[in-house]
Amino acid sequence: MAVLEAENLSLRFGGLDALSEITLEVPEHSLFAVIGPNGAGKTSFFNCLTGYYRPTSGSVRFDGRDITRLPAHRVAALGLRRTFQNVRVFPRLSARENVLIGAHLRASASPLGTVLGTPGMLRSERALAEEADHWLSYVGLGDKARVLAADLPYGVRKRLEVARALIARPRALLLDEPAAGVSSVERDELADVIRRTWESGVTVVIIEHDVELVMQLAEKVAVLDRGRLLVEGRPEAVRNDERVIAAYLGRRRR
Repeated sequence: MAVLEAENLSLRFGGLDALSEITLEVPEHSLFAVIGPNGAGKTSFFNCLTGYYRPTSGSVRFDGRDITRLPAHRVAALGLRRTFQNVRVFPRLSARENVLIGAHLRASASPLGTVLGTPGMLRSERALAEEADHWLSYVGLGDKARVLAADLPYGVRKRLEVARALIARPRALLLDEPAAGVSSVERDELADVIRRTWESGVTVVIIEHDVELVMQLAEKVAVLDRGRLLVEGRPEAVRNDERVIAAYLGRRRR
């Protein structure tokens, strides 16, 4: 069963075809990767899936529901969460506060309860704070809860974004270049987080330039090139496909 589907998805900016008739299915509980050279349309594809861009034509379905024209916040509320290629944390908030922002749709306190500080509101706040600390520990940041996001290294902020997405308890998690700009040690830690998240039952889709990481993690790989779906399949088959080699290297392998 496909949890996320794109059908004939196209996106045009003026005279530029950023995406051209992409049809792709992401199976439920899979670890799926989207790769391709720079300018292939990978982030544009993610933006169309998650409501940040409205496609020129085609459709997107999540859990069988057409979400093509839903805004990003409504897509997120349905259980489709993402991170971004350029880290988007709140620098003046602590790591815990950044994670708590991801739980805002789950907060149960009423406006009046918040103003009056009712017991129910206080219990809800404590429970969410404990859960935020759980997810910080899950991504290896258990000792960073009170540290300002601005004081965290770039690679650590990447994992902070993942924790913020996970507290929302998503059905599917889209990660846009999670390993970009991180050290080899941070890369391995991140790979472990991604694998454990997938094994817990969350569908994970990653965009990644690190082909070795993709081959290590993904069950299935789709390759985009110049806005088109070039090939999809098992990692080893994709790695050795002449069309993929040509797209990345600009020539055929001898």
